[in-house]
Amino acid sequence: MSESKISTDSSTTVADLRKMVLDFVSERDWQQFHSPKNLSMAMAIEASELMEHFQWIDGEASRNPSAEKMIDIGEELADVLCYAMAIANELNIDIASTMARKMVRNRQKYPAQEFRGRYGKDDPNPATD
Repeated sequence: MSESKISTDSSTTVADLRKMVLDFVSERDWQQFHSPKNLSMAMAIEASELMEHFQWIDGEASRNPSAEKMIDIGEELADVLCYAMAIANELNIDIASTMARKMVRNRQKYPAQEFRGRYGKDDPNPATD
C-alpha cells in the first residue's frame, strides 16, 4: 500500500505500516545498516526528540499543543513508530500478537480494581505534574 492510499488509522493495518517501512528501507538499500542494535538506538534518539516538545511544560499544556506543534509532534512520533516497525521487520516480530500478549501480562501485573486512579505500584497517591 502506498502512502497516498493510506488515510486513517481505521483504514490502515499494521502490515500496511510494516510494508511501508520495509519498502522505504529496501528502496534505499538500508537493510545493511538496520541491525536491531542500530534501530533501537535510533528509536531512542527519536523518542528523545519527541520528548523535547513536552520539556518544561505541565501536563495540561502537553495535552493541548498548538496546531503547528501537533504537526511536529506527529512527525517525531512517526519517526519512533518507523523504527519500531523496522525492528519488527528485522526480527520478524508479529506486533499484533506481541501487543496482545503484553496487554494480558499488564492486566495481570496491574489489575484495574487495585490500580484504578493510581500512578504506580507503591504510591497510593500519584504525583501530579
